[in-house]
Order: sequence, then C-alpha cells, then structure tokens
Amino acid sequence: MKFTGIMPALVTPLNEDETINTKVLAQLIEDMIQNGADGFYVAGATGEGLALRPSERRVLAEAAVRAANHRKPCIIQVASTDFNEAVALAKHAESVGADAISATPPLFFGYDADEVYNYYKALAGAVHIPVMIYYNPNAGFPMDAKFAARAFEVDNITAIKWTSPNYYQMMELKRLTQGDMNIINGPDEMLLMGLSAGADGGIGTTYNFMFDIYRGIYDKYHAGDLAGAQALQRKSAEIVSAAFAKYSCIPATKALVEALGYDVGNATFPLARLTKAEKAELIADVKAAGLKI
Repeated sequence: MKFTGIMPALVTPLNEDETINTKVLAQLIEDMIQNGADGFYVAGATGEGLALRPSERRVLAEAAVRAANHRKPCIIQVASTDFNEAVALAKHAESVGADAISATPPLFFGYDADEVYNYYKALAGAVHIPVMIYYNPNAGFPMDAKFAARAFEVDNITAIKWTSPNYYQMMELKRLTQGDMNIINGPDEMLLMGLSAGADGGIGTTYNFMFDIYRGIYDKYHAGDLAGAQALQRKSAEIVSAAFAKYSCIPATKALVEALGYDVGNATFPLARLTKAEKAELIADVKAAGLKI
C-alpha cells in the first residue's frame, strides 16, 4: 500500500473524563472524507495518543477504522514508553482493520541507531500490515536518510512520516531507496517544499481546521500550477503563525476545530484549557491571518 494525498493528523475528541467521544470522531471523519481527505493519521501527537490511557487508545483505533469503513486508509500510531504495550496496540490495530501502524522512536533514554532500528524491526515483526516510521527531531532521535533507508529493508516497513525541514535528507532518502519508500511530509507550513522534494503526500495538524488550503496546495502542485500552490502555502504559513503565536498547538487546534462546530473537548491534562475569551482572541487572530472560520 502506498499512501498519497492529504491526510489529517486527527485531533481526538474527548469527553470530560478523557474517554473518547466516538460520536464526534465519526462525524469528523465522515465530513473530512466528504471534503476530500485521502486518509487519517490517528493517535499521533495531534491525537494525543501518548497521553491517552491504553484502553482509550484501543477505543479510538476501533472507532476511527469503523467510521472510515475502508473508504480511506487509517494509520494508527502505537508508540508507548512500554514496548510490550506498543506491540499490543499494534496487534490490536491490525485486528480491527487498520491499514497501517506508525510509531515515534523510543523516547527519553538516548537510544542509539542500532537500538532504534531493533525497536522498529521488532514492532514491524509483530504485525502483517505496513509500518510507517516517524521522523521528528523533537522526538529526540536524530534520524537521517541513511537510517530510514536501513529500516526500509525490513519487509513491512514501507513508509516514513517526515516531520523535519531538512529536505536535502528527504531527497537523499528517495535516492537511497530508488524512490520506493513512501514518504509523507509532516511540517504543515512546508507541504509544498516536501512535495517538491519528492513526498507522496502530507499528514498534518492544521489540516483539521484548514483542510481546503492543503487540498488546494496538493492539487495545484500536481496540476502544474506552482504559483497557485505557492500562494496557498504562504496563506497556510501566515495562519499557522497566528494560530500558535499565543497558545500551544493542541489546545489551539482543538479550539479552532470546536469553532467549526465539532465538540472535540479539551486537550489532555496538563495541557492548557483555553477560556472563552482566549478562544475568541485566537479566532480573531486566525481570521485576521486569512482563515475562514
């Protein structure tokens, strides 16, 4: 399976007790499919997967796959500080019909390249569906093209979510894998750069509240309308700057998705809970930057 196109890194709708609001999740997925989403990245950083109880992560995976109903692929992020739990989540995701799993590198303990490689190899060996590794410098492991190409040699490691501005290394990865590794761009405000460097699509946080802009960037780029794609990318960058200038990413994103009419709830504790006044200020700021909301 090769993932392409525009795939939201879904926010996770939560009830007050931090259980999954499956009704709102289904509504969000359905509307995104109707608007042209090409797939979904579930329980990633945007989806607060690492902060959710394992039981709720299972509920989230089941509900997302059920809502998508195989019309569009669901990639379930399964990383955990407990490797055995990550394996259990991976097997669960496969059992409920997920199209792929993904995982950040192991966190905190300063793992070296061999240790991270063995982690991904063991995780991939636990399932029979594609595995998408995850490169984000904020995750603590300095992944590069050479490492990713080595991981690609594992049978069902087929893809990487590349959340880094180092597009030279992305191009190197395309070269080292003869263009066969499925590369998905991560930085929202640099989607066009990723596509130009060879990415097959994008997975992003702000796709949740300005999906049409990213759909437009992707479509215009592939239609040869570079100027149109550049104009939309500049608009995206301005809105991203406004959205996260005062408030952190997940609370701000959830507030903006809420403003679109989805009761996604608060971010997991201890992330901030924005007041009504703060939400109003945030909405005013993104409107001034050009977001229609």
